[in-house]
Amino acid sequence: MGFFQKIKSKLGIGGVKISIDTPGQISKEDGKVAGKFTLTTKSEQEITEMTVSLIEKYTTGRGDDETTKEFTLGKQNFKDLITIKPGDSKVYDFDFTFEALKSRNDELKDKGGVSGAIGSLGKFANKEKSEFVVDVSVDVKAAALDPTEEVDVKLV
Repeated sequence: MGFFQKIKSKLGIGGVKISIDTPGQISKEDGKVAGKFTLTTKSEQEITEMTVSLIEKYTTGRGDDETTKEFTLGKQNFKDLITIKPGDSKVYDFDFTFEALKSRNDELKDKGGVSGAIGSLGKFANKEKSEFVVDVSVDVKAAALDPTEEVDVKLV
């Protein structure tokens, strides 16, 4: 392996690419995430681990006071040691459970009535917003910067 090839491998250039296929909407009631992801590469790579996660990005506040926290609601690990060659594609199915989190305002909102109105008002006042993504991370042995990919989903 040449000098430039080693540098490209460390930086993940021409390395493993990930594509995710999962429904755009996930049922909170079912509490299950299913789909598949595909790995391809332009150069031979050794993969030591893969992780699929459902992540909530919870944002509150406005302007300079805006803060975002990330919560992992569920995940599945693949600890297969595989080698992927150029032109090959490896497809993996994932299927795991998750547990949705609720803020205090969401809990009040779910109660309905006066409590529900207070929860809705609190959610609006705090500018609470949640975004959800399915994230796939792949640990490539030769890369210092491991590839990741995420797709937006909605919890309904």
